[in-house]
Amino acid sequence: MKLENNLTSRPRSCSFSKPKIENGFSLIELLLYISLSGIILLSILTFMASLLDARVKNQAIAEVDQSGTAIMQLITQTIRNATAINSPSSGTSASTLSLNTAVPANNPTVFDLSGGAIRITEGAGSPVNISSSRVVVSNLNFQNLSQPSAPGNIRLSFTLTHIH
Repeated sequence: MKLENNLTSRPRSCSFSKPKIENGFSLIELLLYISLSGIILLSILTFMASLLDARVKNQAIAEVDQSGTAIMQLITQTIRNATAINSPSSGTSASTLSLNTAVPANNPTVFDLSGGAIRITEGAGSPVNISSSRVVVSNLNFQNLSQPSAPGNIRLSFTLTHIH
């Protein structure tokens, strides 16, 4: 028996295919990234807006509180330094307060409400606003609680509203 070698030398080519590498994102990935970015951005903006609203609200509260305190201190000090209460008379209420002070040139000293502002008028002088221009005053009321044998006792009430 004869063995034949049919093997001939033939060049053989061996090709291995490399997996294709695609640059970029698929449409689903892109939509997912845009959606997540939008949600994060919206959350941040909502948080910042709520912080800004809280800041503005706190500033308004502080301004109303400071204005109210300043008005109360001025009127209280003037009442303490007064020699007599002209009006309102004992046991009554009024929207104006008239006082006599130790300085004759300042008599009478009058507190009243005009155009949303509390004013003080000393003697023959012109009225001066004592409330801030950023607040509106309403419901100003002076109640004379004085007893005939006791020094002047005045209850003061008013409402302050912040102007936006």
